Amino acid sequence: MGEGWHLRPAGGATGEAYIAEQGQQKIFIKRNSSPFLAVLSAEGIVPKLLWTKRLENGDVITAQQWVNGRELKSGEMNCGQVAGLLAKIHRSEELLDMFMRMGNKPLDPGKIYEGLSERASGIQETDGLIAEALEELSSRYPLLPEGEYVVCHTDVHHNNWIEDENKNLFLIDWDGAQVADPALDLAPLLYEYVPKKDWDAWLAAYGENPDGALLFRMWWYRMAQCVENVLWHMLREEKEEVSAWYRRLEEVRNG
Repeated sequence: MGEGWHLRPAGGATGEAYIAEQGQQKIFIKRNSSPFLAVLSAEGIVPKLLWTKRLENGDVITAQQWVNGRELKSGEMNCGQVAGLLAKIHRSEELLDMFMRMGNKPLDPGKIYEGLSERASGIQETDGLIAEALEELSSRYPLLPEGEYVVCHTDVHHNNWIEDENKNLFLIDWDGAQVADPALDLAPLLYEYVPKKDWDAWLAAYGENPDGALLFRMWWYRMAQCVENVLWHMLREEKEEVSAWYRRLEEVRNG
């Protein structure tokens, strides 16, 4: 990067992200970020990629334009701009093609269920709600052909949506992306942020007709997400979060 640059941690779960500053210049540096960052940048989904450099130890460093922006608030997820950007991502042939060429295998419902069932072994015997939820998940899988799978972000939390000072919207943090049913993204976003009375309008902005098949797929993936989060927080003995995700799970089952 040259002399005069000062690095400081940018936060985040991986500890691999930094902010580099020199005078008035500021850029976002990340080690071993998503390998399809260039495609995301070219399509305007993430802030502009400035350069990429491979280090002697094999690590890849990327530099992105620093965005003077803000994270969306929960209530702002119910808007056409969010729906439009997610639709653009899900319909990007370039993104899907590159992801598949990298050897990524589609994440189907069977794999999700098997992973949850394995993690819940031992818990099911004492936790009736988890056992019942897993039984419901296993009784019928969403049947979307893999040919209709898309690149899913898999973590559409409002903190990952950034609006810059010119009102441009970005979706950041692509480390967990998967090729999957688009409902894998739609379910957590709509159930968490959009009142059911607004689902039709939100999905229309996304470009989808909310028929029974889509609603069932969303229900299934939301159930799976709730079970996954209960197990994740249970492992960490985070009782308040466990209780919160139990409530969400019951809401989905009763909803």
